[in-house]
Amino acid sequence: MDLIKAIIIAIIEGLTEYLPISSTAHMGFTANLLGLEETEFLKMFQVSIQFGAILSVVVAYWKKFFDLKNLQFYFKLAFAVVPALVLGYLFDDKIEAVLGNQIAISSVLVLGGVVLLFADTWFKNPKIDDEKGITIKKAVTIGFWQCLAMMPGTSRSAASIIGGMTQGLTRKAAAEFSFFLAVPTMLAVTVYSVFVKTWGKETPNPQKGYEMIMESQDHIMIFIVGNVVAFIVALIAIKAFIGVLNKYGFRPWGWYRIFVGIALLIYFYFFK
Repeated sequence: MDLIKAIIIAIIEGLTEYLPISSTAHMGFTANLLGLEETEFLKMFQVSIQFGAILSVVVAYWKKFFDLKNLQFYFKLAFAVVPALVLGYLFDDKIEAVLGNQIAISSVLVLGGVVLLFADTWFKNPKIDDEKGITIKKAVTIGFWQCLAMMPGTSRSAASIIGGMTQGLTRKAAAEFSFFLAVPTMLAVTVYSVFVKTWGKETPNPQKGYEMIMESQDHIMIFIVGNVVAFIVALIAIKAFIGVLNKYGFRPWGWYRIFVGIALLIYFYFFK
């Protein structure tokens, strides 16, 4: 993977991380279309550049994240992230195994799109329009909904936003809490992928993520530039998504998922 292809993947990550269309699916499809070999470094890179996207939320909502007077906010995130940490650790190998199955991911993309077409009609008369109205119990429930995204193609954003709407949150409040919850979730995933997880256990040269990054100057440059690009693009995408979601709801994203999912099913079934 050269730097240009890494930048393209990072742009896709930044654009899709906080949209209900699955960043994992889009990065996987993009890498495939770019003709990239599915190496351990590529898989680690696709996970680790989420760190850049995480920082965009902290910057966009810095007053919320650095309001030390609102300790309840931190407690809510701490409790809400526990389900993903536990289940993610337990099912890490199974999740990784599905990442290479483009047919399965494309199918999930379509099914998730169908769900989004009806999401706006299922949850009417929301009562909570701000994070302060979310109890710890509701936060944990949203955290469990987020775990649905462990199936690649589902979308962490879509799962947690719909989870928030089941708890009486408005679309805007659910989307923003989804952004907030992404910070500890994706930070934990990134730290685990870079410093804890051993990649390529079945290969002659298993390595930690940071070992692969430090393996060459090219890898270091790809890692740094990838995170910077993901940060910049995600910062723009967050604000744009809130505006579109408030105005049009989930239907445009549902139709997008269905169209792209079907196109990719045709491509991978007949041409790959």
